Amino acid sequence: MDRSLLDTDMLSEVLKGIDRNVVAKAVAYHATFGHYTICVVTITEIVKGYHKIQREDRIRRFLAHVSNFEVLILDGHSAELAGRIIADLERTGQPIGVADSMIAAIALQHDLTVVTGNLSHYQRIQSLGYGLKLDNWR
Repeated sequence: MDRSLLDTDMLSEVLKGIDRNVVAKAVAYHATFGHYTICVVTITEIVKGYHKIQREDRIRRFLAHVSNFEVLILDGHSAELAGRIIADLERTGQPIGVADSMIAAIALQHDLTVVTGNLSHYQRIQSLGYGLKLDNWR
């Protein structure tokens, strides 16, 4: 099992605990590494979603969970890499949005596998020659 960065969609599934495959892989991952790894982009996306529907209680609960996670930042190197990925995707007519590009850049910088249910977005990054590793716990 590789060290991994959970994409926003997969973290949501882990926290909901509904899909048995996701839960089993999440439990095995946590047993191996002792924590989940996410990035600040994922925190932003989840807080935005809850705040939009005015669920401050869910934000508080989510942030309490995050205190047990490894949280990676978007530093200068990963921001530069994300900018390059975004530009390459736009130039080739395959844009996926800023958030997924930033998550991919952070994963690449730390040599982590992106765990996501949205493989098609990240595969566009791979097709451009970036050495991004992917997994889907579903």
